[in-house]
Amino acid sequence: MTMARKITADDIMDMDEYGAVRRERRRELVATKRNRRAAIGPHATAHFENFETMLAQVHEMLFIEKGGDEQLADELEAYNPLIPNGRELVITLLFEIDNPEQRRQFLSNLGGVEETLFIMVGDERITGTAEEDVDRTTADGKASSVQFIHFAFSDAQAAAFKSGDKPVMLGISHPSYPHSTTLNADQIAALAADFD
Repeated sequence: MTMARKITADDIMDMDEYGAVRRERRRELVATKRNRRAAIGPHATAHFENFETMLAQVHEMLFIEKGGDEQLADELEAYNPLIPNGRELVITLLFEIDNPEQRRQFLSNLGGVEETLFIMVGDERITGTAEEDVDRTTADGKASSVQFIHFAFSDAQAAAFKSGDKPVMLGISHPSYPHSTTLNADQIAALAADFD
């Protein structure tokens, strides 16, 4: 089965109709996201995106900002690239530290982190590629607290991932934040659906 890869205007509900079902939609999304989230060390969380998560994000942005058709074009341009293309996984990576000064100091030492993410499937390493919409490290070396990373898989790597027979690790190799996590069977099963 080929999954939908792009959100179009036809997928968007009328905002009054969306408002009426918003609470239920958000509750359903919590269940969808449960096995699509992974903590990497103490301050980073990876959210694996798919068509459903991005469709929900577009609806939320339109509902909150009420920008209509003009806003819709911008939201589709922003969020469609984050839907996996059938041979990739895509994450939104968030660095979360409550204290503003500690967060500023932490991010100032994390420049280039977007180039250091990887997934290991057994002994196969898939290196992440940052979304190129904007530069997420400033000239003075400060990283953004939000990163968008694509992991492009070969057919063999995708098959190995989907089989569930090999350990899968998600990690960051930046010298200031060298952390990784092993995905559990439920996470692997949920993410395997992102591959055709």
